[in-house]
Amino acid sequence: MTTFLSLILIALLLSILAGLVRIFRGPEPAERMLAAQLFGTAAVAILLILSQLMALPALLDVAMVFALLAAITLVAFVVLASRGVR
Repeated sequence: MTTFLSLILIALLLSILAGLVRIFRGPEPAERMLAAQLFGTAAVAILLILSQLMALPALLDVAMVFALLAAITLVAFVVLASRGVR
């Protein structure tokens, strides 16, 4: 099981690297925001897996904080985008 979770961690890190390309080359702010949301989702998944692998339940709390921050960031982006602020 440890090997399987480690492979998932590597896949998540590769998805973050792919998201970096969109952050730097994305022509639209919405595309950049979606890449940032990918970072938040991947970070939550990585923390949940590390919590299992390392037997640290405190990482679950950190993952929940990251999930809340990602949601608040998305709401703020939508509000600013609807006002036409860049």
